[in-house]
Amino acid sequence: MRTLLAAALLLIALPCLAHKQSDSYLALSMEGNSLEGRWDIALRDLDFVIGLDADVNGELTWGETRRGAEAISKYAFSHLIVSAVEAGNTGRCDLLPGRLLIDDHVDGAYAVLFFEGECARTPNQLRIDYSLLAGFDPNHRGLLELRSNGTAQSHVLANDRRATFDMLSPDRWQQFRSFLAEGIRHIWLGLDHLLFLFTLLLPSVVTHRDGQWQGRSGLRESAIDIVKVVTAFTLAHSLTLSLAALGMISLPSRIVESTIALTVFLGALNVLFPVVKERRWALALGFGLVHGLGFASVLSDLGLTSTHLLEALIGFNVGVELGQLAIVLMLMPAAFLIRDSTFYRRILLPTCSAVIGVLAIYWILTRALPPELALL
Repeated sequence: MRTLLAAALLLIALPCLAHKQSDSYLALSMEGNSLEGRWDIALRDLDFVIGLDADVNGELTWGETRRGAEAISKYAFSHLIVSAVEAGNTGRCDLLPGRLLIDDHVDGAYAVLFFEGECARTPNQLRIDYSLLAGFDPNHRGLLELRSNGTAQSHVLANDRRATFDMLSPDRWQQFRSFLAEGIRHIWLGLDHLLFLFTLLLPSVVTHRDGQWQGRSGLRESAIDIVKVVTAFTLAHSLTLSLAALGMISLPSRIVESTIALTVFLGALNVLFPVVKERRWALALGFGLVHGLGFASVLSDLGLTSTHLLEALIGFNVGVELGQLAIVLMLMPAAFLIRDSTFYRRILLPTCSAVIGVLAIYWILTRALPPELALL
């Protein structure tokens, strides 16, 4: 009961905003001791840390961005250090900022910083110290694509962490592990995905009879229902995640994110006013297709080659499943133990669903409407 009460309080205490997590996209190409780079950083993140919106009207123009170009460059390159490692010696590479452009990603406008660099020696290893948004957003990540000597490797750069890459023989397991960890992090921090799962899993230990929720008779019945829901959600989001990451499906971020919020609302509504009582796995299967498109936003802008996309895709998807499994193992045994209690059936279940429904309405309004027309 303590576990479930804590989970209920957590739902109320968590921030109301749930959207694509903060990422930047860093592409480096190394030839000898020279490198070229492109760094895409969300304008909303830059505005947050250095204040680009001069008239404070909530809209960034090209003029405001251009006037802030020097501040953008100064801030960004003070939080990126590239070092060459060769024969045990480490030397910092000089980075020379170039032109600034604007590009659209699935979640909005990004500043595109082009730059060149030169290292004192041709490295056997390249070390990257990444700290963009350190002190502002501990969950920010940098998605790296590194090319050298005819090879390419990808990595998720954790904020305020150091990563080292072998330039001669890339470590594929390093890439797999980084995207696996990113998948776990994404499902744990993806509040809308979690709440959708909660609306389908919390009723798994009860059944709706005579106009009310009643505890299921045994563990086997509840376990089968949980397995069906989790399996259906996994199959659905894995399919659309793969198709979107491969470029076979592409929808505007606003449509995907607002539709995800709608699925959360419908899931919560179905607990309060049950229409789909025993076949919630069908909801998980249908709505999970949309959630897969939301997961894909992490990979879609990275521009991975087919080989590295496969490694990243598998690692990320396995991470999502492991994170999902951990949540199920933490939550559902406690739910099963108190399934017959009045607290669970008449207080916790409807209260959590009502809170989730209210948050979902907020997300629908803020995601579906343009920022200048959003009501909240």
